[in-house]
Amino acid sequence: MNYVSTRDNWEPSEAKAVIRMGMVPDGGLFVPADYPEIQLNELKNITQYTECAITIMKKFLTDYDDHELKAIISQSYSSNFASPHIAPLYTYDNSIGILELWHGPTAAFKDMALQCMPRLLIHSLRSLEKAVKVMILVATSGDTGKAALEGFKNVDGTRIITFYPSEGVSLIQKQQMITQEGDNTKAVGVRGNFDDCQTAVKKAFQDKELREKARQKGFIFSSANSINWGRLVPQIVYYFWAYIQSVKKGMIRWGDAINVCVPTGNFGNILAAYYAYKMGLPVRQFICASNMNNVLTDFLQTGTYSTKREFHTTVSPSMDIVISSNLERLIFDLVLRDGKIVRKYYEELKQTNSFALDSGPLKEMQNLFYGAYAGEEDTFAIIKEVFHSSGYVLDTHTAVGFHVLKKYREKTKDTTPVILTATANPYKFPVAVYYAITGKKGLSDYEALQQLHKKTSMPIHQSLMGIENRKITNRDIIDPEEIETYIEHNL
Repeated sequence: MNYVSTRDNWEPSEAKAVIRMGMVPDGGLFVPADYPEIQLNELKNITQYTECAITIMKKFLTDYDDHELKAIISQSYSSNFASPHIAPLYTYDNSIGILELWHGPTAAFKDMALQCMPRLLIHSLRSLEKAVKVMILVATSGDTGKAALEGFKNVDGTRIITFYPSEGVSLIQKQQMITQEGDNTKAVGVRGNFDDCQTAVKKAFQDKELREKARQKGFIFSSANSINWGRLVPQIVYYFWAYIQSVKKGMIRWGDAINVCVPTGNFGNILAAYYAYKMGLPVRQFICASNMNNVLTDFLQTGTYSTKREFHTTVSPSMDIVISSNLERLIFDLVLRDGKIVRKYYEELKQTNSFALDSGPLKEMQNLFYGAYAGEEDTFAIIKEVFHSSGYVLDTHTAVGFHVLKKYREKTKDTTPVILTATANPYKFPVAVYYAITGKKGLSDYEALQQLHKKTSMPIHQSLMGIENRKITNRDIIDPEEIETYIEHNL
């Protein structure tokens, strides 16, 4: 299968090449030239997550041979996940299934892709005629950073630098990154927000002079963010896995339609669900949940995308994003895959900080996508409500999704069974979750973690036990303007 650029500015390329590059060097993102089809009959006999992953991913990664792909998948999803189901489905009731994506080694849904992607990348490098090293550049709003650092830790032929907003992640998230082990890893705080980090990293990718300096040192640049197709393709898998589990748990029958509700900031997780739909997964409605940084809500409701807005630091920091990179891939489909139109929109965004969809693409988008957001008090309230009614503990991001799902159902009266993605373990945000459940403030993250455990009896994720006592290995803090210089210094 070939991949093309959303801006029609790169020749069609196979999967290994686009995973090496990360994003289109001249701007734009790689997308499949067409969508492979999946028949639901292909899923009926699947009992293991790895079987599902092989079935879906081989349709996209056609230049990886079967033996290669099976080895990658079996190594990626095994004892490194706390649940044998890898991503188990918790049935909240007969019509809501909560897909727990946080059982991996860093307690966040990013593990679902970032345990697999480094292996995809290394196998792609082996197909090159000459030996090269890869410099992985990552901008993170919290969870991607640790998951990428852990995924690439001590992987031969790679170095990885993660840039995170120094005051824009939870203390637990920061502690996970600054105590990261590995000879090839760096976590760097940035005085700014996630969008500052992401913009600077994208600029580095497009800097031809910097790329040439890297080449002279034997490096190519790549990304572990969801702008890299190697991040997105493993995420498509778990929506099919959720459907299989929904059937087995009696929520639906084979062929029934479902809705999908996803808390998202950079639009990658919900885009993966959309790609599953394009392959044949029967989805009726995509419910896109935002926090107070509700740029996606406004876009889905009006068709106007504007970054001229106040930035909010919230209790769901992984969604504190104003520039949603993966939206470009959806827009490419909405404008009938015309890269020239996408290029025009993003030139407008660069020059005026906004663009507006034409009426045709807007109508098509609104037929599929519903967008709404949750404020801080909404988030606290739904965590408390769900815990006291069922004993189930939501993290702050999944709570945003649950609130928006509830709002959607009240507004539309749509009772279609829904898959809600649970994107992080609650213990990553213990102060906010403990406050939501008990109303008590004033505890440190580490105190709140222990008190939350006493209150809920939910097991503490293994990766978070004793995290406060780990040795700090990464202390660098820089300004956004220093990111390119920092990258060059570390070549």
